[in-house]
Amino acid sequence: MYNEIISQKRVELEKVMEHLKSEASKVRTGRATPALVEDVMVNYYGAKTPLKQIASISAPEPRSLVIQPWDRGAIGAIEGAIRESDLNLNPMNDGVLVRVNIPMLTEDRRREMVKILNQKAEEARISLRSVREDLWKEIQKVEATGGMSEDDKFKGKEKLQEIVDDYNKKIEEIRVVKEKEIMTV
Repeated sequence: MYNEIISQKRVELEKVMEHLKSEASKVRTGRATPALVEDVMVNYYGAKTPLKQIASISAPEPRSLVIQPWDRGAIGAIEGAIRESDLNLNPMNDGVLVRVNIPMLTEDRRREMVKILNQKAEEARISLRSVREDLWKEIQKVEATGGMSEDDKFKGKEKLQEIVDDYNKKIEEIRVVKEKEIMTV
């Protein structure tokens, strides 16, 4: 019985992991990646729109991004949105494309990026704990209504902890890989 309850919530656990991967890809490493700017919100004809919805973004070189809007009228808005974002980037507009050179990260800035990465990993762990608590309450509720034995309830708790431990290992693996990427000059 507890296996059914846990498998129903497995989707939520996977969402936590996908969110962490997405957030980790946005942490700057000194290397250009479209994920760095794709979610920057651009004021496009009065509506806040993610950059990836109004332009194609590519990284032709390891240290530069090229943003080609589908509507040339949006170039100024895209340039302004990137400049005002917290990414500390300086876009250049040539009338057709927006080019963004990614500066080398200083040692201090790399350490700041690692701190941000660690915060994102901790947020993922907190989300995992929240899902675990919800599952545990559900298992307890089923046991209280006579849907499973007390032994099954505790087996479910052990199984749940094993799954959460496994996801915590995955979070740590993602964090370690990204930290190494950030700290590599």
